[in-house]
Amino acid sequence: MKRRTFIASAVGAIGGVSACAWRGSDTLHRGAALAFGTTISILVVHEDAELAGRAIADGLKAAQAIDRLMSIYHPGSQVYRLNRDGILSHPDARLLEVLNQAAQLSHLSAGAFDVTVQPLWRLYSESAARGGLPSDAERRRAQALADWRQLEIGDAAIRFRREGMALTLNGLAQGYAADQALAAVQAHGIRHALLDTGEFVARGRKSRSRPWILGVRDPRDANALAATLYAQGCSVATSGDYECTFTPDYRHHHIFDPAAGDSPDELASVTVLAPNAMLADGLSTAFMVMGWERACALASRLPAVDLMAIDKHGREKRSAGFPSDA
Repeated sequence: MKRRTFIASAVGAIGGVSACAWRGSDTLHRGAALAFGTTISILVVHEDAELAGRAIADGLKAAQAIDRLMSIYHPGSQVYRLNRDGILSHPDARLLEVLNQAAQLSHLSAGAFDVTVQPLWRLYSESAARGGLPSDAERRRAQALADWRQLEIGDAAIRFRREGMALTLNGLAQGYAADQALAAVQAHGIRHALLDTGEFVARGRKSRSRPWILGVRDPRDANALAATLYAQGCSVATSGDYECTFTPDYRHHHIFDPAAGDSPDELASVTVLAPNAMLADGLSTAFMVMGWERACALASRLPAVDLMAIDKHGREKRSAGFPSDA
C-alpha cells in the first residue's frame, strides 16, 4: 500500500539514474526503483555524476532491503514469518529498532498507534471484498487481538502473547526506509537530496536559488493540492482516509482506532513534519486516530514536530510551527 500523498518537485525514471544541469557546477541527478508495491525515488545534487549515481544506487538498495525485511506479503520477510508463526527468533536489528519505536509511539499516544491492528485490517478488507462490513461480533473478535502490550519484543525473539495476533508496519516501514536510504546517500558525502519512499526526506536544496518544494494532496481531489511547502532539513509524511477505503463515503478505511475497532471519524488527512521520516510516518497515523486536539497536545511536547490536519468537512488547521504555503 503506497501513500502517494505528495507531489514532489521532480520525478525519477524507474530503474535508472538521469541528470539535468542547472547553472553552476552541480547537477541534479535522479534515480528510481520498485519497493513497497510502487516506485520510490531519490534526487541528489552533486557535481560528480559517477559519485551521485553510486549514492543513488546505494540509497535505493537500502530502501528495498527494508521492504524485503518488513513486508507482510513477502514469504521471505521477517514480519511475514512472525505473523505466520507467532514467534520470530533472532530478529534483525533493524526490525527491533522499528518495533521499539512503535512501542514508544504506542505509549506516547496512549495506544492510538498500534502495529497489531492487522487483524482488523484483514477483517475489513475481506468484508469489503464481499461487498459489506463485518458484523459487530466479528469486529469485537478482531479488536481483541489488537493490543500492542501483548507484543513481546526482545533481542533473542519477538512473539505474540495471544494466538491469532498479527502486525503491520505500514505506519513505520516506509519512513524508516527513507531514513536508511538517506544514511546511504550521505555516506557518499551528498548534502543535497530529496528521497521519496512514500514518505519524504529533504536535505539541502534543489539548487542555489531553489529549495525542495512538496505539494500536499487534497484528500478529496487527487488532482488538487491542499498545500505546498518548502522542505529543507526535515521529514514529511501524510496519512489520509482516501489511501485505502472500504466504503465510498471514506467512513471506513485502512487506519484503525484500536479502542473502537473501526476507523476514526474526525480527520480526512494529517501531514506531519518531524526530524526523521520514521517518526513523521508513525505520528501521521497516530494523529489521524487521536484527532486534532489530542494530536496538537502531543505534538507540542515533541521537539521539531508540527502538523496540518484536514477534517472530513475540508476544514484545515495547522500547528503554530507548521509552515505557510510556499
